[in-house]
Amino acid sequence: MLVFFLVGGYLASLPRVNQDSGRINFVLLGISGNDQKPSDLTDTIFFASFNKFSGKTFILSLPRDIWLDSLRAKINTAYHYGGFSLVKSSIQEILGQPVHYIFVLDFEGFKKIVDFLGGIDIYVERTFDDFKYPIPGKENDECAGDKEFKCRFETLHFDAGWEKMNGERALKFVRSRNAEGDEGTDFARNQRQQKFLLAIKDKISSPQVSLSPSKVLGLVKILPSLIKTDLRQEEYFNFGLSFLRFDSQRIETQLLNGSGPLRPLRSEASSEASEAGFLYHPIRHSSGQWVLVPKSGNWEKVKEFVTGEIK
Repeated sequence: MLVFFLVGGYLASLPRVNQDSGRINFVLLGISGNDQKPSDLTDTIFFASFNKFSGKTFILSLPRDIWLDSLRAKINTAYHYGGFSLVKSSIQEILGQPVHYIFVLDFEGFKKIVDFLGGIDIYVERTFDDFKYPIPGKENDECAGDKEFKCRFETLHFDAGWEKMNGERALKFVRSRNAEGDEGTDFARNQRQQKFLLAIKDKISSPQVSLSPSKVLGLVKILPSLIKTDLRQEEYFNFGLSFLRFDSQRIETQLLNGSGPLRPLRSEASSEASEAGFLYHPIRHSSGQWVLVPKSGNWEKVKEFVTGEIK
C-alpha cells in the first residue's frame, strides 16, 4: 500500500491521462503469492483517485467477494483470468470510473516494505482472537490423524491500543479472517487494511523516513523488484522524489457503503443476510459460493456514490 503514497506526488505531473478533470485513478491489488493456489488470486483491492490540483486522495476498499455477472466469478479472480486489462474493466463496471494504472504486490513484498521502514504503528480498535489463522505450507498436513487439523493453524491475539508491528505481525493483522466477534467479518478486515495503509503513510511522512535520503532512495530502489505495474520503469525515481510534496493530510478512506463500516445484519425471519450499505450476501446464489452483490440489482448507486466522493 506504500505504492499509493509514493505514486501520488508523481502522478500529479503525468501528462498521459485525464488532464481535463485532473484525476488520476489507480488500483492496488494485494495477492497471496505462493501460500494460495492459484497464487495470483486477489486478497486485497484498493481503488484510489488522486486530484493533482487539490492533492486530495479518495481511497475505497472493495471486498474481494463481490460477484460480477460479466466475469461469472468474484472480483478477486479478475487478475488471475485477465491480467491488468480485465481488472480495469471490472473495476470500471462496478465504480463507473476509469482505471489508469494498476499496482500488484504480493504479501512477501508487503512484509519487506514494512521491515525496511523499521516497522509501523497501528491502533487496534478492539481486542480480538483468531484461532484459525492458516500456517503457510501446512494446508495439506494430515496433523497425525487429528480430525480438526489443528496443526494447520496458529492462534493470533491482538490487544486494543497502539502496537508497533513488524512486517510479519502487520500482515497477520490485515489478513486475519476468522476472528471472533465483530472482527471476523470481511468488512472489519477491510478496515484493518485501511489502518495498515494509513500507518504506512504516517511512517513515510515521518522525519525519520522523509528526511532521510538513504530511506527515500532505498524505497525507490526496492519498489520495482516488489511490484508489477503498467507505470513506466523510468518514472519510478521521479515519483519517489515527488512524494515529498504529496499532501498526505488530504486522504479520505471509505469502505464500499458510503456511510462508514459495513456490519452484517442477519435475521432468521429474512431470506437474506444483508449489510448496511450497497451490498448484501444472498443466502443462496447461483454460483453456490459466498458472494456479495448490489442491493439495488445493479451498480448505479455505487457509481453515484463514487462520483459524488471524488468531485
